[in-house]
Amino acid sequence: MNYQLLTDKIIEEVKKSKKVPTLLVHSCCGPCSSYVLEYLSEYFLITILYFNPNIYPEDEYLKRLGEQKKVILKTKSINKISLVEGDYSYQRYLDYIKGYEKEKEGGKRCFKCYRLRMEEAAKYAKDNGFDYFTTTLSISPYKNALKLNEIGEELEKEYGVKYLYADFKKRNGYKRSLELSKEFDLYRQHYCGCGFLLNDSNS
Repeated sequence: MNYQLLTDKIIEEVKKSKKVPTLLVHSCCGPCSSYVLEYLSEYFLITILYFNPNIYPEDEYLKRLGEQKKVILKTKSINKISLVEGDYSYQRYLDYIKGYEKEKEGGKRCFKCYRLRMEEAAKYAKDNGFDYFTTTLSISPYKNALKLNEIGEELEKEYGVKYLYADFKKRNGYKRSLELSKEFDLYRQHYCGCGFLLNDSNS
């Protein structure tokens, strides 16, 4: 499935409508959101949901939150970009992935983590009347875009909010995020966020 073509189709529909729909973007971090905001803010009124209870330790979480705020301030957009800070509880993440602690990176534990964060976005989008929701996660070459979009499709049906299909690494999206990170002088983390991968990185 070419998810970039699905993104193109949705954007074309938005342009034809001559309206600016609301879009809730779950963001995993500032650097990953940089290209997504540059790309989509012309077509949508964006609110970033920064909900990442998987990040450990809390100091790392707060550091990444600060970089997210910096990206929003530095992004040039004709439409205002807002930020919603989700609740932080690493224990909530641990409870959610219980039984999957020994899974390899990129496997079922990660898929559970995707769903935890994306479902929070779908719930928030529904409760606050957003037209669409999506996530920045697919910009990473280490994240499974097929699984992310499958989860998005499931949540669209469950919560009744349209999901913006995407594979943001396409068309040099990941490369552009690297350029913007340098331009904005952003901290780029060396691990995805969870304590499991932090231990692997340290070793």
